Amino acid sequence: MRLTVIEMDKATTPLRSAPVKQSAIRLPPAVITDKIAKNIDYTTNALTAHFTHGVAPRVLTMTYMTWLLHLVTSPGKQTQLVEKAWRKLTRFMIFGLQHTGGPGSCPSCIEPLAQDRRFRAAAWQQWPFNLTYQAFLLTQQWWDNAMTGVPGVSKEDENIVAFVTRQWLDVYSPSNSLLTNPEVMQATVSEGGANLARGWQNFMEDWQWTVGGGKPPGVERFQVGRDVAITPGKVIYRNRLVELIQYTPSTARVHPEPVLVVPAWIMKYYILDLSPHNSLVKYLVDQGHTVFMISWCNPTEADRDLGMDDYRRLGVMEALDAINAIVPAKPVHAVGYCLGGTLLTIAAAAMARDGDERLASVSLLAAQTDFTEAGELNLFINEGQVNFLESMMWARGVLNTDQMSGAFQLLRSNDLIWSRMVHDYLLGQRRPPNDLMAWNADQTRMPYKMHSQYLRSICLNNDLAQGRYRVDERPISVSDIRAPIFAVGTSKDHVAPWRSVFKIHLLSDASEVTFVLTNGGHNAGMVSEPGHPRRQYQITTNLDGDGYIDPDTWQTQTPLQNGSWWPAWQRWLAERSGSKVKPPTLGVPQAGLSPLSDAPGSYVFQE
Repeated sequence: MRLTVIEMDKATTPLRSAPVKQSAIRLPPAVITDKIAKNIDYTTNALTAHFTHGVAPRVLTMTYMTWLLHLVTSPGKQTQLVEKAWRKLTRFMIFGLQHTGGPGSCPSCIEPLAQDRRFRAAAWQQWPFNLTYQAFLLTQQWWDNAMTGVPGVSKEDENIVAFVTRQWLDVYSPSNSLLTNPEVMQATVSEGGANLARGWQNFMEDWQWTVGGGKPPGVERFQVGRDVAITPGKVIYRNRLVELIQYTPSTARVHPEPVLVVPAWIMKYYILDLSPHNSLVKYLVDQGHTVFMISWCNPTEADRDLGMDDYRRLGVMEALDAINAIVPAKPVHAVGYCLGGTLLTIAAAAMARDGDERLASVSLLAAQTDFTEAGELNLFINEGQVNFLESMMWARGVLNTDQMSGAFQLLRSNDLIWSRMVHDYLLGQRRPPNDLMAWNADQTRMPYKMHSQYLRSICLNNDLAQGRYRVDERPISVSDIRAPIFAVGTSKDHVAPWRSVFKIHLLSDASEVTFVLTNGGHNAGMVSEPGHPRRQYQITTNLDGDGYIDPDTWQTQTPLQNGSWWPAWQRWLAERSGSKVKPPTLGVPQAGLSPLSDAPGSYVFQE
């Protein structure tokens, strides 16, 4: 239909019709603006995330649909799965018939993976429990075959469906039930059910502290400033984000180059200053190093707009400025752990780009610079999941500690969820807490802007490794770092897999790169004091110009050494330091760096 108006022509005054211009039609103002629509979507996602523990349902749904559609259109894969099912069933039936002759009369159908400790007890080899756990492992293996190797399914989607399916199968493990776990049954009979009574008490204690927002029972024995984080020192600088601790020297003379430790802000700093016998800080101080430690604040909703560059500027750079005022004209040995190592790499690359030569060396402890193989923690780092996590953080302003701890437990569900359930609730055996467990329960939050930038730029887009990450509106490159690098990976790290940490060899053009692989996990592998039982490590140094060796070949060729890697690192630092001198003062009052309080400061106590 044509809209017209009737108007009077000024010249001839006859009536005529004229089309109306688009601007003449007045529509009602838009009610749902882009901002309002985004807020509605974010609010909806945030409410959903409350019930899904941060996992986007649509991501899982679409991933499984992708896998299923490719599977139903792959007759070859279907045929292979049918054949595998028949072969596994045949093996299981033969095993069941042969085992009627008594335990140990025939070999098992399938052996558990090396890290699977659920069925190691001798009781599992008795009938009918051997049939139960063998059937479970065969089923688990078949589903892994079904989830992997489907033509057309991307590696990312394959990893997600395999991981989630494994979590669901673990729920139904025979080890998790009183009626199918021979160890639990034997304990129940021998103790007259006392184990279940203790287990119920343990369950109620855990329920109370979980619902009430407290800490696990027993960790109160390790109080910050009394039992852990007790290496003497002073807070000599504070801003809204960090406190800088300078530790009191314990030797008459020290190396002139100070050591700055940049811990991860996802947890409190004192994993590197636990009890006196396993404190990395105390070890360095006792070896004649002047050590400075960054202690991060625990952000609240008011800090939601703190970004990655705020952490670099207020954390690393202002700490370096303060150290340079206390120990002038001396380069700094910078050490970064976990996320702190990633942040330190960013700061070091920006400094190298700008001609800032204040770093004597860079040590990266379980820290990644390339996230293409970032481990199970980043399985769900895709556009849909990142958007969902952003929604969750947007509503609160921060990523809460309970959301982070749930994700870490899920990554190691056998050890941290199901094995604990069997041990604590069915066997009724409560493991005594230690200092590392107490630290693990003392978590921190992360501000919305920083974590969003980290997820998108560092993890999802891998900008740091690709030379796209920008500092002060200009890109940086890890290859600009020329200071010697010391990198440490741990063999059982599910957060920063050691092969991913090893990629520093590909990214760096440093004068030398020393790499250490130690046994242990992401946290326990760092707490590796001399004398720690069963510690081993491998170490090599690549000079600029040496050829590249892939990580698996490196692991095969590099000799294994017994003991802690701490002394090897300390010698490495000492070899790149000057002759010892008189220790510097604690702070410099004339430079505005008067001691503010005793270590461990105040930020570490923030709840």
